Amino acid sequence: MTNYPPYKNFPTLNSDLIILRQIIDADADEIMEISYYDGIKASNPNEAIEMQKKINQDYLQGNSIHWGIIDAQSSKLVGTCGYYRGFADNIGELGYVLKSSFQGKGYMSNALKKAIEFGINIIGLKKINAITEKSNIKSQNVLKGLNFMEEAEQVDFIVYTYHTKSLMNS
Repeated sequence: MTNYPPYKNFPTLNSDLIILRQIIDADADEIMEISYYDGIKASNPNEAIEMQKKINQDYLQGNSIHWGIIDAQSSKLVGTCGYYRGFADNIGELGYVLKSSFQGKGYMSNALKKAIEFGINIIGLKKINAITEKSNIKSQNVLKGLNFMEEAEQVDFIVYTYHTKSLMNS
């Protein structure tokens, strides 16, 4: 059974370390350095707001869900993650970005684990893909640590895949 966005109430997910919540306009300054849409980075707060509007529209059309990653102790926005580009054949594409000052502290592994659980248990995904640059070894290690397997290699990118049975074995 599938349960695609949008939802009556935007889902908030929690762990001891992080909170995944909807991004709001007040977050614009905080997300500018990590705002992307279709691979293009925001260069100012207005572009970040416009990108967020597009992401929100994608959500309302049932093609994505985008969370801000919040440090549970300080309430600071440290990154974003979510599913993008639709859910054809019950496959989701997981995307994520973390502010550099918060890397290596477990935030992204924690956030992606929650997003994976949501994708499987709520959306009903059968497979989850994530694409990372070949040069981004930290990102590759996060994915491998969450039982993603390398599926394809392109010129500059590696495609990783998570099969839903993996979560039950970790």
